Amino acid sequence: MTTPEAEEAPRPEERLEQAVRAAEQALIEYEIAVETFRVEVENFSRLHEQRLGPLYARIEELDAEIAEAKAARTGDPEDIRRAEEARARVLPIPGVEELLHGWMDGHGLFPEAAAMLTDQAVRPPERVRPSEEARKLYRELARKAHPDLAQEEEEQKRREEFLTRVNAAYARGDEALLRELAEEWAAGPVPPERLPSAAEELYARLEWLSRRKELLTHVARELEESAIAGMLRLAPDDPDGLLEEIAGRLRADIAQRESELAALLGQA
Repeated sequence: MTTPEAEEAPRPEERLEQAVRAAEQALIEYEIAVETFRVEVENFSRLHEQRLGPLYARIEELDAEIAEAKAARTGDPEDIRRAEEARARVLPIPGVEELLHGWMDGHGLFPEAAAMLTDQAVRPPERVRPSEEARKLYRELARKAHPDLAQEEEEQKRREEFLTRVNAAYARGDEALLRELAEEWAAGPVPPERLPSAAEELYARLEWLSRRKELLTHVARELEESAIAGMLRLAPDDPDGLLEEIAGRLRADIAQRESELAALLGQA
């Protein structure tokens, strides 16, 4: 005679399926966290280049002019060598316009970039991070439409294509588009309930989830160790303020170099 407890005990396959479902949900949350952090780092990197790139370029140009002024005054071969090296660091490389996203060409800084060295108004940079509402919409869509929640190949492909659009909208911080995508998903076909899988398939699934988690951990580690992420951690709540503080120090360095250059030219 069996007891009620024995009758209610789940089969081994059911326990394994529960473990797979839990691992899937954990992986989805981890992917969302990694992608969110990747977008923050990427956007902050772009903002860093937009705001500080022209200042760094100005410092390099002044260093070259200072070295050239010293070489012209002394005529020392070592000073001449240093001046040539400093100028080589400033000269544009073929294709540099694409690398610098249109901030500089062979004739120097574009007007928008030069304006950043002054108090002139320039076009506003992209947001460092998407809005809180955009984050919320992204997380909800990623949880609902993640390909790992579907078994059929056709449904997985549909979800992958949809999430590609979701990721692109989130990377741009396009809250309106994310809302449209949420409505589109709500109106779409309801994915079928997952049927119990064979034990062998469940074990294979767990192995795949483990490999995927390992890959994401590697990506997250690279992001964490990047210089931009290190800067972002210094002021997670006020990245604009951090950039403005750095810009202030760079402007002070520029002023000091300009004074040094003026003194050298005055001695010539």
